[in-house]
Amino acid sequence: QVQLVESGGGLVQPGGSLRLSCAASGFHFSSYAMRWYRQAPGKERELVAVIASAGGDTNYADSVKGRFTISRENAKNLVYLQMNSLKPEDTAVYFCNAFGPVFSSPTYNYWGQGTQVTVSS
Repeated sequence: QVQLVESGGGLVQPGGSLRLSCAASGFHFSSYAMRWYRQAPGKERELVAVIASAGGDTNYADSVKGRFTISRENAKNLVYLQMNSLKPEDTAVYFCNAFGPVFSSPTYNYWGQGTQVTVSS
């Protein structure tokens, strides 16, 4: 069974840092691009960061660029989101997403259950 399990969320003060992890299983992880999304209360789900299947190519939402870093360890089926200089507006449920396989059809989207990040003093 395909699973994506997020961890690392919690309560942090403004200016602080958190590192989210996503553990993947049940699919060929190294053939999938990985994404982090977030959803704040009352708002639509927002794409935060993307990393290519091989890990070299990344993209970020303007709101987090320079503060967040997405990375992956394909040998361990793990993807991370390092979040620095956190702001209250970063408060949301953060979701891990797998998209792929690359260069293949059909493609699939897999989702984790999310982890809560709260930035508050």
